[in-house]
Amino acid sequence: MPSLPTFEDVLAAAQRIAPYATATPVLHSRTLDALAGCELHFKAEHLQRSGAFKFRGACNAVWALSPEQAACGVVTHSSGNHGAALALAARTRGIACHVVVPEGAVAAKLANIERHGATLWRCASSIAAREATCARVQAQTGAVLVHPYADAAVMAGQGTAALELLRAAGPFDALVVPVGGGGLASGTALAARALAPACEVVLAEPAGAADAARSLAAGELRVDFVPDTICDGLRGTLGQPDFEVLRALGAEVVVVDDAATVAAMRLLWQVLKQTVEPSSATVLAAVLAQPARFAGKRVGVVLSGGNVDIDALPWSRA
Repeated sequence: MPSLPTFEDVLAAAQRIAPYATATPVLHSRTLDALAGCELHFKAEHLQRSGAFKFRGACNAVWALSPEQAACGVVTHSSGNHGAALALAARTRGIACHVVVPEGAVAAKLANIERHGATLWRCASSIAAREATCARVQAQTGAVLVHPYADAAVMAGQGTAALELLRAAGPFDALVVPVGGGGLASGTALAARALAPACEVVLAEPAGAADAARSLAAGELRVDFVPDTICDGLRGTLGQPDFEVLRALGAEVVVVDDAATVAAMRLLWQVLKQTVEPSSATVLAAVLAQPARFAGKRVGVVLSGGNVDIDALPWSRA
């Protein structure tokens, strides 16, 4: 199993990516506070470079490479946001980037990857197909694999979003972040436990890809499922190192259905005036789904990405 990151790695990542990443704002809405019955502070990672928090982890991984490793470039598999993030991070260092993309990826996200200069390799949508294609590209090019979430440097980099949020607007009673592969979730847990041990770490997960909920409840990784959710960024399976961190640090999961997520996405657009993708909106859906849990509390939430296809907004479909 890959090595697990520590809070010291999160601090080191913050320094490493500082010249390249955006310190995104923290947004607040009295209207949403009233609707939720708590005080919400939204970390606007949809305004991060490449349009998602994933630039943080990708940038940390790219700049942590030795010159010899970097010379061969990097490769990953991604439904979109990590691929675009890695492509942009690679460009900041002037190295090649290869991205394996599954069938059914959002068009806006594929365009974002290509915009940043990566070479696209297409494959079937299964995790097995993604990994096999990645291995083939590695063999052909010598590129270093930067896994979307099961990578200590990526996990540490993602934790810098929570680090900034806690420093800028804390203390919080709870932090709520989406969970798919677990990079953001595990990085957030590391930052929260170090800076605010009493702060609850809550993971928002779609019902159609609820492997984190099943795994943490069982005490072992359970990822044998076929995802069925509008949240394309959360369809990946929970990584083993991510699971180990989340289990050790006591993170909990709130499962939300797609209808609630779409309603929250629309609410963020109407009230906060922010266009975020469905994966991002799970955090507000989770808070609204359990009002008693969050009542009267100060809650930090991470809006994870904004790479949404504006020609296919979910509430405009017939």
